[in-house]
Amino acid sequence: MIGMIQDDHPLYSHAWAALLLRILVGWVFLTEGIQKFLFPAALGVGRFAKIGIPWPHITAPFVGAVEIICGMLLIIGLITRFAAIPLLMDIGVAIATTKVPMLLHQGFWPAMHEGRTDFCMLLGLIAILCMGAGRISCDARRFMYGE
Repeated sequence: MIGMIQDDHPLYSHAWAALLLRILVGWVFLTEGIQKFLFPAALGVGRFAKIGIPWPHITAPFVGAVEIICGMLLIIGLITRFAAIPLLMDIGVAIATTKVPMLLHQGFWPAMHEGRTDFCMLLGLIAILCMGAGRISCDARRFMYGE
């Protein structure tokens, strides 16, 4: 590869790409989970009740906690594939309960506009699930040293 410097080794650059993807996806879930507790009427219990999710006083804090914990796990790269699974369920429910009804009632473009972050998170989680945490992660250190 012409002009490739030592730091541009494909394995090394993929490690940085995996780290950036984990930070991007993890940060969105972490901050959204925190906001479910900071703004319960708009983003937590009130929102869950408004869109018809059963037992909003239980499910909203539960989902918020899952988003915070799994978001942090993604960011640090610890049990990354495991952490992606509940978040995939989370984003699947979010799309099914908010974006699909919008698609049916308001049309394609409004749903795509409102769903852009959800769809990016869905694809990011699928990518993380497929490729794992990468070399710059707690998972890599754990498996490298046999912990």
